[in-house]
Amino acid sequence: MRNPLVKKPYYSLILPAYNEEQSIQETYLRLKDTMDQLARPYEIIFVNDGSHDMTHQLLNSLHELDSHVKVIHFSRNFGHQTAVTAGMAKCTGDYVAVLDADLQDPPEVLGAFFEKAESGYDVVYAVRTKRKEHLPKRLGYALFYRFLASISQTQIPLDSGDFCVMSRRVVVALNALPERNRFVRGLRSWVGYRQIGLEYERAGRYAGESKYPFAKLLKLAFDGIFSFSYVPLQLISVLGSVGMMAAVIGSVWAFYQRFFTPNYNAVPGFATTVILVMFIGGLQLFSLGIVGEYMRRMYDEIKARPQYIIESEVGF
Repeated sequence: MRNPLVKKPYYSLILPAYNEEQSIQETYLRLKDTMDQLARPYEIIFVNDGSHDMTHQLLNSLHELDSHVKVIHFSRNFGHQTAVTAGMAKCTGDYVAVLDADLQDPPEVLGAFFEKAESGYDVVYAVRTKRKEHLPKRLGYALFYRFLASISQTQIPLDSGDFCVMSRRVVVALNALPERNRFVRGLRSWVGYRQIGLEYERAGRYAGESKYPFAKLLKLAFDGIFSFSYVPLQLISVLGSVGMMAAVIGSVWAFYQRFFTPNYNAVPGFATTVILVMFIGGLQLFSLGIVGEYMRRMYDEIKARPQYIIESEVGF
């Protein structure tokens, strides 16, 4: 039972953490300094996403030093988006901030984000003006966000990540969404309400290596595309129509060569046949791949497994 003398948090901070032993202490100190200046009750919820370094012990130690710190320990690594989801399910603040534990999202800007939210906005999302990653990665991010915006039925802001501040009613709406392959920034846009972006300069990692290798980034991109757009399915119809038109044109050309020119027997046809077979076969496999991505997500929903397993909780 909650101690009645403990004030309900006004602000909740959710920080997924995976093998962040080198950053945790500095992250906590900067968060504490920022939140103490706001002079409101707050909670800091770290979600340990199955770390196999000292993150588990360090987070427990922080709770022993400061009751504002609460910790969710996953039984294994379930992924960043799932960790954000778990934090939202447990937080109790009127305003909820989501940021990374690697200090790429500077805690010092939280005051401006909370102030904007308290002025009447339900979502204040961060818009990255500069990134510290290498050029190919920055280019990949820029192209992905613009491609997703061009095909999505939901208007997802450009260059905005998970770093944001949300009102309680937005968090309640997100918690009510049951889907398992979650693209949180897309779901945040989908629920609506008043939203506004604030620009900030994203820092480089304080320490350690990125926990989003290319494979995980690709999965996140696929979750965004296949969760918020039907264009890939419509593309199959377009490609099928183009294939049919090519087949009709090819048939007319072959008919013409056979009956109206003397050169038909001089055309071996082997290369044409191979090209057509490879084209149609590649088109079919590509189409099956797109359908398979949608079916995989349907299969995950049908299995209805829990999104995560909690090994232990500290401070709740």
